[in-house]
This record gives sequence, structure tokens and C-alpha cells, in this order.
Amino acid sequence: MSAVPLISWTEDGATRTARWHSEAGSPPPKRVVIADDRTTADAAFRLASEGTALLWRGDFQNARQLLQAMARRVDRKPRRPPPADPAGQAGAAAFHRYRLSQSQRARTLGMLLLPFDDDYRLPLRRAPDVGDACREAYGAADGSFVASLRELLGLIGAHEWRKQGVAVPALGERIHPHYGVFAPVRGEYVGLVATAPLPAACALAFDIGTGSGVLAAVLARRGVARVVATDMDPRALACAGENMARLGLAARVEVVAADLFPPGRAPLVVCNPPWLPARAGSALERAVFDPDSRMLMGFIGGLAAHLEPGGEGWLVLSDLAEHLGLRSRAELLAAFDQAGLVPVGRIDARPVHPRAADTSDPLYAARAAELTTLWRLALR
Repeated sequence: MSAVPLISWTEDGATRTARWHSEAGSPPPKRVVIADDRTTADAAFRLASEGTALLWRGDFQNARQLLQAMARRVDRKPRRPPPADPAGQAGAAAFHRYRLSQSQRARTLGMLLLPFDDDYRLPLRRAPDVGDACREAYGAADGSFVASLRELLGLIGAHEWRKQGVAVPALGERIHPHYGVFAPVRGEYVGLVATAPLPAACALAFDIGTGSGVLAAVLARRGVARVVATDMDPRALACAGENMARLGLAARVEVVAADLFPPGRAPLVVCNPPWLPARAGSALERAVFDPDSRMLMGFIGGLAAHLEPGGEGWLVLSDLAEHLGLRSRAELLAAFDQAGLVPVGRIDARPVHPRAADTSDPLYAARAAELTTLWRLALR
């Protein structure tokens, strides 16, 4: 069997095959039909809902409009209101229903497919040049393939974010995220690191799971002489390295590949792990979902061995998981205690993103109650 996933369909009376590409790791659809400008939104939605993919042969801009029309039909289904909960918690059941609905939505909209020729050219009328966006996400071109329009639009959006950058008020600069690397769009966690009191004589800091490198940059700009920023994801390592060079911090921030901690100890060790203990469905979701709280518990359990006496570990963590019933505050405090750590202070911030005020969001009760906390941890 070939290690490369293939997609097959019948066209002009012949069976054809192509390589299948999905950044989310979705399997190739088993049924594929040809679609073009004559395909109606109702027909496309019905086929996609039944698990039949549509390989587009028409105008590219019409394909985008068709996808938007399919999305309207998906979202037309009445949403269940958040369950009544006097404790202000949406509950784990609501969270899992929400994730299931989002997964089903992504699967349905991912059924509109595009053909890619060599060098990432789209053989469609009015198709844009997507070569740069594809190379940034996929690497060098390696022959023709088929992928979903929805994924391509994500690549194009990420390419624009990478070019323009995300303004970070705490830096007075922009951070340029790469595809698959979480963008610092929620400023409260960055603001916490920018304002928390630094330990005395803090000449070295570790930034664990650096991602875009935004927290490492904030620490360096606050006067920390040397920052070691770690990550396991090659995209994150490349992204953080590029951002340090853009900001003129490459001489002070060392970006290294490591599973959590680098060798040695530091007077300040910072970590902003994924906030929700759930399975990640894509590379980008790994910045939000932490299966079995692996990174969180790995940081807590290993902090004592990498913290200098008198130093502090800064854990930046939302309590959204607590409001959703996915993790309790008692479990978090017990993990601190078991690791020989004591909280010596905390700073809280309310979320300012639009979802926190969106009463139609199925998880509104939890989002409205959410706090992001910087826990200052010391050796017991």
C-alpha cells in the first residue's frame, strides 16, 4: 500500500486519482463527484452532508461563493441555548456538544475540493496566485494534489497575517505568526507577563512552549538579559526565530528545540500552556487543547528541577476549563503541592475578546465567567 493518501473519482468516463492533502489529518473522502458553476448550493450542501465530496472545475470565485452559501446552510440549524446553570458553568456536556458540532461543520464544509497543479497553481478561472501561501504552510511543491477550499482559505488568511503581523501593545511592535502557530490575538495573557513584578536580579528566563515567541520578546524588552525560548513544533521554532530577528532580539533570545525545559535552571521560568484538556484536531488547535493536560502537568511537575532557589515560575492559565467542568481548581492546587511548589502571588485579567459578550455562544456562561491568571510559583 502507498504511504501517500490518494483520492479517486470518475471524470469523462475514466477513473482518476491524485494525492490527498489535509493539514488536519482528515482521511480522503470515499465518494467524489465533479462540480462546477452549474452546481447549486442546495445540491452541494446535500451531497457534502451525506459525505460526498465535490471536486471543483469551475470559476474559483464562484467556488468561494458556493462555500459561503453552504456555510449559511450549516449555520441555519437552530443552536441549542446554553443550559440553565445557577453555578454559571456551561458544563462538560455542553463543551463536548459544541466541539462535536464544530467538527461536523468543518467536515461538511471541507467537502468542497480544489485541484492543485505542480508549483501550487490552481487550474481554475480567476484563481489567485496561492504559491507563497502554500509554500509557507506546506513547504516546497512536490507534484499535484487535491485539498479542500476551506483549508486553502485558511492558508491564505495565515499568509496575510504573517505579512501584516499582529499588533502587540505590550511590545509596541507586531508579531508575525506562521501558519499553524497560535497568533497573540488575546492580549490579556501577554499583558500579565508584561506587568508582573520580575524576580530580583533576573538575568535569565526560560519561556516554555514559546509559539510565536511573543512572551520571550516581552521578557527581553523588560530587561531580562537572556531568554531561552523552547518549543517542539518546527513551525513554532521557525516563527519565533524570525520574530526575534525582526524585533532585533536575536542576540538575547535563544530559540531551541526542547520538550518543555532546556538544560539548567533559571530565576524565572514562564509557561503559557494550552488551556483546555481535550484532543487537538489540527496543528493550530494544539495551542488551545492539551490532551490529558500533558503540557500543563509536565511544566508543573518539572518546574522545581529547573528553578533557581528564590526564583519564580510563572504559569499563565485561563480558568475556562474549570467553568466547563474539565478540570477543577482543587486538581490544579494539588498538582502544585505534589510538585513542591507554593503560589506566592497571582494576577488576574478578564477576557476582552468578543466571545465573552456573545450571549448566543453555546459556551457563553463559561466564557463570561473566565479569568486568565498568572500564577507566581516558588519552591516550597
